[in-house]
Amino acid sequence: MTISIEPSLGDSASSTGARPAGATANHSDSDALLGNYKRAPGRFARGEGVYLIDEKGQRYLDFVSGIAVNALGYSDAGLQRALHAAADGLVHVSNLYATSPGEQLAATLVEKSFADKIFFCNSGGEANEGAFKFARRWARAQGDAKHEIFALRGAFHGRLFGTLAATDRPSYRMPFRPLAPGIGIVERDIEDLSVALNEETAAAVILEPVQGEGGVRVLDAGFVREVRALTKERNVALIFDEIQCGLGRTGTLFAYEQFDVTPDILTLAKPIAGGLPMGAVLMTEAIASTIKPGDHGTTFGGGPFLASVANYVLSRVSDPALLESVRENGAWFGRQLQEIARRTGRIRAVRGIGYMWGIDVMGTASHVVNEAMSAGLLTCTAGEYTVRLLPPLVATRDELVLGLGILEEIL
Repeated sequence: MTISIEPSLGDSASSTGARPAGATANHSDSDALLGNYKRAPGRFARGEGVYLIDEKGQRYLDFVSGIAVNALGYSDAGLQRALHAAADGLVHVSNLYATSPGEQLAATLVEKSFADKIFFCNSGGEANEGAFKFARRWARAQGDAKHEIFALRGAFHGRLFGTLAATDRPSYRMPFRPLAPGIGIVERDIEDLSVALNEETAAAVILEPVQGEGGVRVLDAGFVREVRALTKERNVALIFDEIQCGLGRTGTLFAYEQFDVTPDILTLAKPIAGGLPMGAVLMTEAIASTIKPGDHGTTFGGGPFLASVANYVLSRVSDPALLESVRENGAWFGRQLQEIARRTGRIRAVRGIGYMWGIDVMGTASHVVNEAMSAGLLTCTAGEYTVRLLPPLVATRDELVLGLGILEEIL
């Protein structure tokens, strides 16, 4: 008997599915990328200081910093030396074995923070997912029913299933329902939170001291202290998400230092490894003591190459002189934004701290972002009407003046 098999949908001329030899694609290189980003026109090729430079040589003053990643700007000599030195050593060995750079980085973070133990991963989303697991593991040791995690209105904690359930963006959430259960969002109101936190079922509250994607909203310090008191009273873990606002951006190494509040768990990412993918979860001994071998893991987290670079970055962003500069220049920057709002009449509100600011504009934020880019200034949005400004932490007063001048002109 002869059996004839027709090619199935998706079969190509070769058994491997590869394009036949000599054949060419009918699209540009960029067409091969998944279309999940709405990218600005042009391509960047290099950077110098606080400037990005495109393929045509056009320079752009960067007030985005890779969305708060490039704290040291571009072509930082010390960072480049750290990268080269790290490349001369081990790149990866997995967490089956110990290496010194990650241990050193963890020890420094413990020394400089409230934390007793550190877990390294690969991104901010993973750091928050890990924090959720650690909080639930701790809470379940207090009672089998304790599992609920609550975020605040305006929150953005990531795009994975757990963190997406804690992210207050309906358009992000809707296509992927059902999301992870046991995670809810409550108003930024202590009475609402008090109603939600059932001592028998609540495990954790997560908050951003400064809500970045949610409009650059600096939470009221009194409210944050009330949340801390309430979570202690109800035996609920408090998680600070400092993925965007941590590591110097507010003018202190950690944003929690601005609020006179100590969390139980804190998450970091973005600038920690100078643009390489890395996240971290900082936690107290009370949380850490409930985590057993095998409860959580990561293949790449805290590897020697990444950790070596992160050790250099941490030494820079924790430098008292740099932090003082961010505090002083940041306060000045906020006052200048208020003056621009007064002079132009095109800004409805100014919010922020340190080198992290948002302005609510008349019209749409995307229009202002596009106009600013055309004028040589990179900014980004934080909602439909909020323009977000995230200069590198090394930006000088003169460089801030240049950016403000462009912004005022286009407004």
